[in-house]
Amino acid sequence: MPVVNLKEKFSRFSETWTPHVVAELNGQQVKVAKLEGEFLWHDHEHEDELFWVVAGRLRIELRDRDAVELGPGELFVVPRGTEHRPVALPTAQVVLFEPASTAHTGAVVSERTVQNLKRI
Repeated sequence: MPVVNLKEKFSRFSETWTPHVVAELNGQQVKVAKLEGEFLWHDHEHEDELFWVVAGRLRIELRDRDAVELGPGELFVVPRGTEHRPVALPTAQVVLFEPASTAHTGAVVSERTVQNLKRI
């Protein structure tokens, strides 16, 4: 496995809310994404989802508790089955850790749903 340079990976794309796979381990994928503004409310019935902010600020709104705000170097795990909505303040670069089977928008299908994640 080659060394993954996050700065280099983030420089390779400009689209927002489109995760890119940069590594895999034990059935998990490590993804990078650029975020801007609000995403959509969704959940992942069977998987936890880890958000690790590399740059910018991110608020994760949760239906069943107070929102969580993250800055660079901070991470938060959204427990499986928890409805949530990420909101970049106003932009963020994040690393996501989740099972390879995790659908980008959970059971919600919208124009933002990415079916086949690009590997970079």
